[in-house]
Amino acid sequence: MANLETSLKEAMTIEGAVGVALVDYGSGMALGSLGGEGELDLNVAAAGNTDVVRAKMRTMELLNLHDNEIEDILITLTGQYHLIRPLTKQTGRGLFLYLALNRGRANLAMARHQLRTIEAVLEI
Repeated sequence: MANLETSLKEAMTIEGAVGVALVDYGSGMALGSLGGEGELDLNVAAAGNTDVVRAKMRTMELLNLHDNEIEDILITLTGQYHLIRPLTKQTGRGLFLYLALNRGRANLAMARHQLRTIEAVLEI
């Protein structure tokens, strides 16, 4: 099991990583973040992406998709990928990992796989 600091550092080793944060989508606050310098304000990203997660959760509720969980949400920009991965363990409920990637340097499939692995061993 990995602690938050170790997990954030591991996420920053993903090819093309710009910044990463663990976010509480109840409050919109980043519980920890790494990277983003000059390219991305991770606190603003945390708060803004909280709205994305909440909206998707509400939509799933309205659609009665109770037997489904969000694996990840991908936002594709011209120069970046933004991955949002809600934590699924009981201790991580209400939290999500947010990873911003440089689109020209990132391998999206590998980044999703690595973020899933990081989430699996993250201990809150």
